[in-house]
Amino acid sequence: MRLYFSPTSPYVRKVMVLLHETGQLAEVELVTGSGSPVDPGTAPLEANPLGKVPALERTDGPALYDSRVICRYLDARARDGAGAGLYPEGAKQWDTLTVEATGDGILDAALLMVYEGRLRPEELRFAPWVEGQWAKVDRALDALETRWMAHLEGPLDAGQIAVGCALGYLDFRHGARGWRAGRPHLAAWYDHFAARPSMMATLPA
Repeated sequence: MRLYFSPTSPYVRKVMVLLHETGQLAEVELVTGSGSPVDPGTAPLEANPLGKVPALERTDGPALYDSRVICRYLDARARDGAGAGLYPEGAKQWDTLTVEATGDGILDAALLMVYEGRLRPEELRFAPWVEGQWAKVDRALDALETRWMAHLEGPLDAGQIAVGCALGYLDFRHGARGWRAGRPHLAAWYDHFAARPSMMATLPA
């Protein structure tokens, strides 16, 4: 398999953490590819017409893209097709998928904030729009603190990986916002989760 990646992409980090956790890293060739909405750069356009990473070329079908799709595929593929269980079956799967979507939603908003400051000319930047994105992050963090801690503290799953990578990205790009304030349980959980070997091995450079 060939994975198109950027070392600073939090969506790529989700996939990389899952590869580490499921023992599949050695089966993937890493190829650098990145771009932006205004310049595709070296993005893998043939693998992903949306021009985004991660994109995974595989031998048994067309390339896969979107981190959630790739993570689900790799989870199902793990252990010779028996699956790693990071997407549980039964009623719990809906909690896992919702927690994963919450982590990805935090990333979506946080990345749009970065794009606004990095890609839009200064005279065209709209501060209320940026704060609106942060409001989404704020609400999602509050939901994790008040609603989802029992899930986060349970057996490892894809939802935890998504949230861990999202919180890591907030530290990486929006550390001055102080997301930990008023969220002691989430902050303590992240400090523990961030010490996992898979997270330490995938720190953004």
